[in-house]
Amino acid sequence: MFRRFVGAVVVGVALAATSGCTVPVDAVAGISVTGDGHLLGVMMVCGHQIDGATLYVDSDDVDKQVTVGSWTADRPLTAGLATWPLDSPATGWAATRSLAPLTAKTSYVLYGWTKDDSWSSSSVFFTLADRDRLTPGKVRYANISDNGDESAITVSIAEFKTRACPNT
Repeated sequence: MFRRFVGAVVVGVALAATSGCTVPVDAVAGISVTGDGHLLGVMMVCGHQIDGATLYVDSDDVDKQVTVGSWTADRPLTAGLATWPLDSPATGWAATRSLAPLTAKTSYVLYGWTKDDSWSSSSVFFTLADRDRLTPGKVRYANISDNGDESAITVSIAEFKTRACPNT
């Protein structure tokens, strides 16, 4: 996990150095499950907006970061919590790429974005084993500590709503 985080930081710094800008993060992505075990996307928007979300296979090789699902909200998500099922049609969401079957021993990443690249969300990394440990009402997301360390944690939806956007 640490290697992946350092790799992501290195890539981000390289992109920032060559592009002169990065997409600011103003939302937190997470996952949850329904009562019957279906995967839910969870997005806590902190203050601006998010237009959609993408789920892809995590890989150090950018050519192997295959998109396995992508969704666009009918209206931009603004400050607050949004959830939607990833494997079936959902009111207020359009699947721009329907969810492909997920496989064991594969690491996935869910993140949020805007159409104009003005805002993004933090990403949540997970495997099917991580999903299988979730229970309804719980959210897995990447928590960043005061000293900058990132770790995946699972909390209640109520706690996620209060902790995900610490500066709001």
